[in-house]
Amino acid sequence: MASAVIETEIKYLKGIGPKRAQLLEKELGIRTYGDLIAHYPTSYLDRTSYYNISNFGGEMPYVQVKGRFITFNTQGEGAKTRLVGLFTDGTRTMECVWFNRIRQIKEAYHTGVEYIVFGKPTEFCGHWSMVHPEVDTQGSLMATCGLRGVYPLTDRLRTNGIGSRQLHQWIQLALSVISPSIHETLPPQLLSRLKLCSLREATENIHNPLSTERLNAARFRLKFDELLYLQLNIQQYARRRKANSGGFRFPRIGEYFNRFYNDQLPFELTGAQKRVIKEIRADMNTGKQMNRLVQGDVGSGKTLVALMCMLIAIDNGHQACLMAPTEILAGQHFETLSELVAPLGINVKLLTGSTGAAQRRLIHSQLADGSLHILVGTHALVEDNVQFRSLGLAVIDEQHRFGVAQRARLWRKNTTLPPHVLVMTATPIPRTLAMTIYGDLDVSVIDELPPGRKPVVTLMRYDEKRMEVYRAIGKQLREGRQVYIVYPLIKENEKNDLKSLEEGFEQIKEIFHGYKVAMVHGQMKPAEKDWQMELFASHKADILVATTVIEVGVNVPNATTMVIENAERFGLSQLHQLRGRVGRGGTQSYCVLMTKMKIAAQTRKRLEIMTSTTDGFVVAEADLKMRGPGDIEGTMQSGLPVDLKIASLTTDSQIVELARNAAIDILDDDPDLSKPQNRMLSHEFTARYNRSIDWSRIS
Repeated sequence: MASAVIETEIKYLKGIGPKRAQLLEKELGIRTYGDLIAHYPTSYLDRTSYYNISNFGGEMPYVQVKGRFITFNTQGEGAKTRLVGLFTDGTRTMECVWFNRIRQIKEAYHTGVEYIVFGKPTEFCGHWSMVHPEVDTQGSLMATCGLRGVYPLTDRLRTNGIGSRQLHQWIQLALSVISPSIHETLPPQLLSRLKLCSLREATENIHNPLSTERLNAARFRLKFDELLYLQLNIQQYARRRKANSGGFRFPRIGEYFNRFYNDQLPFELTGAQKRVIKEIRADMNTGKQMNRLVQGDVGSGKTLVALMCMLIAIDNGHQACLMAPTEILAGQHFETLSELVAPLGINVKLLTGSTGAAQRRLIHSQLADGSLHILVGTHALVEDNVQFRSLGLAVIDEQHRFGVAQRARLWRKNTTLPPHVLVMTATPIPRTLAMTIYGDLDVSVIDELPPGRKPVVTLMRYDEKRMEVYRAIGKQLREGRQVYIVYPLIKENEKNDLKSLEEGFEQIKEIFHGYKVAMVHGQMKPAEKDWQMELFASHKADILVATTVIEVGVNVPNATTMVIENAERFGLSQLHQLRGRVGRGGTQSYCVLMTKMKIAAQTRKRLEIMTSTTDGFVVAEADLKMRGPGDIEGTMQSGLPVDLKIASLTTDSQIVELARNAAIDILDDDPDLSKPQNRMLSHEFTARYNRSIDWSRIS
């Protein structure tokens, strides 16, 4: 962006010094001049017009008033001491009140001098006042800055006397030094094609916008820059990986696959499943390592697709593994796969933290001699002593629950070529987010449910209708069906009125006393949790009272009803994941969202989305718009960090697409960014993404 001055530490900026510099770095990550000017405002205050005190009324915004102080009086004693300045603009008077720094303020401001005060007026008993207003002289920078930025801060900074105004002043000082040496980084043709303002203009106008139009242009340019460098990074990783990572070639569709497809398939594959299997098969025959993500809603048949791809690996003389995030889910995958392939004579084993020593020795022996075809397990699979003869395909379920380095250890199981990688997720991610989050993976989507599956009917019910819900549960139980009841808390909490699992468990046992009730929560020992789950899965229990521990990893086709207590406390994506636990058989299933009558309008809207659609992609899109991407923007699944200061993967989807297309065009023309027109772009790109670890070898 600029010369070496941008790397100057902020402790050398007038008014900051070492102590404040240390605080700013710890609280906001601001270490250099460059960091400081990249700390952008989140909103703006209008300093372009003046108000008369006589026109104040109702709920007032932040305003500025021109006038003079008539008197200053110190009132109260000790901790309640305050300074009150009576201020007039010639139409009426108001009080300006300060509780801190009283001596400095009394020395700084004088009666009879014209000032501009800026703050939020409040009314009490017919009198107006401003608490801790900003006070400027006529013609000062603050009083003439028009739209003024409001900067994000922390409580610790505020208590140490660093406010938005102070940050603004420091940023102005840094800008005055840096601005003359801000160089353009984007190629001229790109600037022209997208009608982007210059980088210098954008940097100045984001902090000191001369108009709303210039502010919007500045925001657009800075957002585009952030997203362009991010997309360049992802695209380069993806291209390098495809160019450098050789992989096994699986040309055969052999006996195992054909026998399973012709004789063992539990139901006809959907068109989406067939399409995805063809995409994966093509990948595994290129001689390059496959890195493919399969997105599909709960119950869309991802596991069956993964199994059929494992059979292709086995038909070509290799082994396969499936890694799941929890012992419960790994156990269920093991049972499902074992049952499906038993008639084929395929050897499937389960490896988790609970696996005994004798069984572990058998697994290690069979892995080494190749007689173990499929190994299912948790992160225990990545332990160094787990060695395959030839791992051809690694399937990872819900990969966002595994760390990047943890997954990297799985790829090193082979001494020759890395295994093909198939990642499965039941967390639908909207397209613009997916192409960033999973930008270096090829993406397949299973967007059909298997035949016979009926969409889950989702209902919202208030606590007042609880007995009506219990009668409906009773009807399902009498028909031999099973029921989940999910609570947000394990124990009762005096601080809120949320329903607790322990209290609910006792009530449910009392109300449905003729039925067996099991209970599962995250604080149980694994063995106890598994036993309770098994009671429900084997229909020895009719009702499972649980926390969100069941969000991943329970497959009970006979369970047709889910009741979610205090549904207003859950995010949309979590509600959708929970709802996916029912509707897994052919019987009509129901999800009941229990909530209080009095909930916020935004909360009601969120729950109404759940009742209006069962499409996970629609739910995910709505969730992202309402809550933002949250953790998903912190570290992408590929391990590429996303540190966005002004852009948003959620709300700036059009700019994401523009940036991605621009990155592809630039790299198609100049893969190494070595052409003269890309010299500054390459320099800025290197400065932003200078990393010691090459995550491009990792999906």
